[in-house]
Amino acid sequence: MLPQVVMVDGVPRCVIRPTDQKALDRFVRNSRKWLQAGNSEGKCTYRPADATETAVWKDAFELHKAAGADDESFFGIPLLATAPAPAAVE
Repeated sequence: MLPQVVMVDGVPRCVIRPTDQKALDRFVRNSRKWLQAGNSEGKCTYRPADATETAVWKDAFELHKAAGADDESFFGIPLLATAPAPAAVE
């Protein structure tokens, strides 16, 4: 299966590469509390990863392999929303 982005209320939370639809559904169900991050009313959905998100997943996977870990033990990586840098204070 191709990398998938799991979102809460349309905001990307992580990019994963499940082996099949059953694994994807199980991940969303079992990680709902982490995904929602305190927003128990948040709706969890997923979609195929775009090119940038796939590149993030591939980079993390390559780092995982470089550390000597096996391919099957890597599932995904959180996507952190980046806030604008604070203005410099003089």
